[in-house]
Amino acid sequence: METSSSVATNPSERELVLTRVFEAPRTLVFQAWTDPEHMVQWLGPVGFTSKVLKSELKVGGAYRYYMRDPQGGDHWQQGVYHEVTPPERFVCTYVWADAEGNPTRPETLLTVTFEELGGKTKVILRQGVFESVTARDDHQGGWSSSFEHLAGYLALVR
Repeated sequence: METSSSVATNPSERELVLTRVFEAPRTLVFQAWTDPEHMVQWLGPVGFTSKVLKSELKVGGAYRYYMRDPQGGDHWQQGVYHEVTPPERFVCTYVWADAEGNPTRPETLLTVTFEELGGKTKVILRQGVFESVTARDDHQGGWSSSFEHLAGYLALVR
């Protein structure tokens, strides 16, 4: 029987790039990604709820939050900001962790760019390098659902 593996040696195969245009101004979309009051309204796939525990939006600042899935499971993320240029982009580390803050998966670098498009906003998300193509694909599913959640939220607040 033939088997396949999701391990890729080419880093570009283990990088996630998602692009989406949102029907909202760039300043609002940037705030939705960076202001805890906005973040808890959409962060996570559809059906998840979120809580921001720490958010220091500055170079060297840390963030930590968790998402609760519909079955009651908690999913913790944390990282450190490396670049913050409102309302254009931010760059931070991104790592899954346990409730005590111990990393449970390899760290990735997350870059989110916001481009003004005449009252709309083009968001480009880059994340990597993942440990495998499977890990990349898992994040693609989560981020794609989160983008749907964000679009619904922005429709309510714009």
